[in-house]
Amino acid sequence: MTTFIETPRFPDDISYGSRGGPTFATSIIEQDSGSEIRNQHWAYPRHTYDVAYGVTSFARLENLLSYHHIVAGRAIGFRYKDFLDFKSCLISGTPSATNCVIGTGTGALSTFQLYKTYVQGSYTRSRKILKPVIGTVLIAVNGTPSTDFTVDTTTGIVTFTEGNFPAGGTSITAGFEFDVPVRFDVDALSINIEDYNAGSISIPLIELKFGDV
Repeated sequence: MTTFIETPRFPDDISYGSRGGPTFATSIIEQDSGSEIRNQHWAYPRHTYDVAYGVTSFARLENLLSYHHIVAGRAIGFRYKDFLDFKSCLISGTPSATNCVIGTGTGALSTFQLYKTYVQGSYTRSRKILKPVIGTVLIAVNGTPSTDFTVDTTTGIVTFTEGNFPAGGTSITAGFEFDVPVRFDVDALSINIEDYNAGSISIPLIELKFGDV
């Protein structure tokens, strides 16, 4: 049974107007003194979206209904372009092979997972990238661009070719565009014309984690 389709990607004209972003899981225990203990449960956030905001024409609504049929509601995952966050660099920039550190060479290690790095001052947080866009991945070793690699765009794993494994201590960096692996979070797409015209519908998507795609 198919559990994920790589193409076609969810319609860009709908996702462009949609709403959403990262969701973290934190439990907070409030003590008698009023102080808090905060527990972070996830290493990475789970992104959620509401694509109803992008359905601004009847043609888009019909396309959405067709897509929901193809992926059988919540059953099959698919690619989604988050127009607020789809590059290894700023949205206004152009991806560079030195955007994000993805590992350190050992001389024997051939594979590296793509990550995007978010930076604020001296603080950083990494996000595992599972669905890079075909033809956009750039790689550098110690700042020097490399072409001695292949990339699996279904997993985000970069593999250096035999004889070109990065030497020990070298910094492996990457630049890319990427999609988010998601699924519909509803099996029943219950919409009528009045709901659509009034803008009162909600059509949620939820990110799939590694192992679910």
